[in-house]
Amino acid sequence: MLRVMLFLVILLYLFSVLLPMLHLGVLLSSLSLAIVLCTLFQAKRFVQLLGSTFLLSGVVLLWTSGASWQHYILSFGPMLDLLTMFTLIPILGIPIKLGGYSGGIQTIIQKKVKTSGQLYMITSGISYFFSIFMNLATLPMTYYSIRPALEVIPVANKERFMSRAITRGFAMPLIWAPVTPIVGIVITMTGVSWLSILPYVVPLSIVGMGVDWYIGSRKSKIMFQNQKNVSIHETAATIELGQNNRSGRVIQILLAIIIFNGVISVVESRFPYPFLILVSLMVIPFAFTWSLLLKKGKEFGAHLVTHFQSFSVSMKDQFFIYLSAGFFISTINVSHANQWLDSWVNRFITVAGVEIFLILLPFIPLAFAFLGLHPAISLALMTEGLNPDVIGISPHILTVAMLAGAVSSFLVGPYNATLGLMSNIVKESSYKVSNWNLSFAGLYIGCVTLYLILLQLFSG
Repeated sequence: MLRVMLFLVILLYLFSVLLPMLHLGVLLSSLSLAIVLCTLFQAKRFVQLLGSTFLLSGVVLLWTSGASWQHYILSFGPMLDLLTMFTLIPILGIPIKLGGYSGGIQTIIQKKVKTSGQLYMITSGISYFFSIFMNLATLPMTYYSIRPALEVIPVANKERFMSRAITRGFAMPLIWAPVTPIVGIVITMTGVSWLSILPYVVPLSIVGMGVDWYIGSRKSKIMFQNQKNVSIHETAATIELGQNNRSGRVIQILLAIIIFNGVISVVESRFPYPFLILVSLMVIPFAFTWSLLLKKGKEFGAHLVTHFQSFSVSMKDQFFIYLSAGFFISTINVSHANQWLDSWVNRFITVAGVEIFLILLPFIPLAFAFLGLHPAISLALMTEGLNPDVIGISPHILTVAMLAGAVSSFLVGPYNATLGLMSNIVKESSYKVSNWNLSFAGLYIGCVTLYLILLQLFSG
């Protein structure tokens, strides 16, 4: 029953955006409320507590503002765009799995890697490119493709080595990649186009990778030469049946990334729909076309059916927390609390100055991450008090500040899914995985702060 409800709400939401004349708002709100009630007792305890806080806070706002009873139902529905994206984006990982690209990765390692520094940069770089498409699936795929090569390199803590390289590489493209929900949230709020922010955020992403590579390769160790042949044999044995070990095939992923980003930039300029919806709508046809080029059309269909059969089980927590947070965000607008937030932010800027506000801004999603909030939720909450026209800051600079803070939270937030999954892979606590990234996150925030000050000076 829950699976049908989740699939139906996503489908109806897409119809409501593409065909607004259908007036599906009341139906979507009612269905969203039903999903919240169904998932309330199925979600994890911490998720229940967090979501219930949002629900209770929203009810209090509506009650104190004297809102009519209809608003208690109609306030459900915001953040369905994010849930649609979360549901569909993993489909982009299907052709990568069908293409057997991990075999090509292992071949590159066997031929090119001679030191731990080189292996670190390759690991981080591959994680970077996979992150643009595969989201959290990047973590296990990169880890299990590369981990065997570490057996013949004298690295003190192999799991820390892999965790640092993978999570940092994974986080850096999240500041600009079109499939990243936080990118869609922020550009929707600030009103800028995705293409226009690329010159601002891509350099920051590249700087972050450069700093990571420098740190990761400082104490490079040489591979044991007398074990190299054994390494190749053992590594080759880890390649799954059906994997293609031609290293040139990995270039196909890079070409697919370039094509996908090109398609997104074109459709964004041609269609009036929200950015998150445009990206979501492109996922299935693009992944299917890629699979057809790999001559894996039937296999893609089977994987797609499996995805929609299982997503209700894996995403019930996300639906509960995001729909609850969406309810709270909606009540902020209904109760006009957003006007109070805007005035508070304005007073702070008047007293402290724009530069101080910009320096502090990236720390807000970072602080929320330690309270258990996903950056997508914290950014959505922040948007209610950060109207660029009201606070007098360039929307592009505001976009950079918010996205950079979100990226930092992916690196060190002990409760987010990124570090949770990585901790399961390396068999360490999420707090330890977070500590492994603290120094880099601090350095990255320092670079962000300097970058924001320079942007503000030159824009003024």
